[in-house]
Amino acid sequence: MLPWIQLDSAQIPGEAGELRLKQRGSEFSIMLGSNELMNSRLSGSEEALATLSYDKLKGRPRPSILIGGLGMGFTLRAALAVVPKDATIVVAELVPAVVSWARGPMAEVFKGCLDDPRVDIHQGDVSELIRASRAKFDAILLDVDNGPDGLTRQSNDGLYDFAGLKAAREALRPGGVLAVWSSGPDASFTRRVRDSGFAVEAVNSRANGKRGGARHVIWLAQKK
Repeated sequence: MLPWIQLDSAQIPGEAGELRLKQRGSEFSIMLGSNELMNSRLSGSEEALATLSYDKLKGRPRPSILIGGLGMGFTLRAALAVVPKDATIVVAELVPAVVSWARGPMAEVFKGCLDDPRVDIHQGDVSELIRASRAKFDAILLDVDNGPDGLTRQSNDGLYDFAGLKAAREALRPGGVLAVWSSGPDASFTRRVRDSGFAVEAVNSRANGKRGGARHVIWLAQKK
C-alpha cells in the first residue's frame, strides 16, 4: 500500500490547531492532529447537504446560498449541479490555505468549480458573515467543524448555540433553510433548533452515499 505523504500544513486562524494536507496516490486527506476531518473518497453526506437543502427551495427565483466551509468542494459541486444559472453561491472559508489547496494539489478533486461564475469565495469566518446579513440567503449550509460539537475551533460552538441560530434565522429569507452537517446525532441540538423558530428534521446520510460508510446526520431547518 502506498504511504501517506504530507503536502502542506496550515494554522487555523485564532486557534492553536494545525491542518495537514496529505496524499496517498489519488486520495487526499485533511487532518487535525490524529482526527481526519475529510477524505476525498468520502463525499456522500457532504453532497446530500446541498441536494436535500435545494429540494426545499426548488422554484425560487435567483436563489442565494451560503456554504460555510469549503472542505474538498463536495457540497459546492453538488449545489452547482442542481441550482439554476441565475443562482449565487457564497463559500466562506476561514483558512486561506484550504482555498490554495483547492486550486493547487487538489485541483483534480475540485474540477474547476471555484471558477464557476455563480461562485464567490469569502475569505473569513462564516459566523461573522451570517451576523452581518439580514434576509439575504435562501439557504445556509454549514459543514463547519464536526457538527454542533466543535472539534477544530471552540469558537465554532457559537454557530450552534441560541445566539448563533438566531443570527442564522435573521440571515435567511422567509422559508429559507438552515442545513447543518454532523458526524453524529445530537438530540439536544434538534430541540435547540426547534426552539429557535425553525421547523426541523434530522436526516441520516451515509458517508459514501449509496455505497454505505459511516452514518452522518444532516439537520434541515426551515424558517417559519
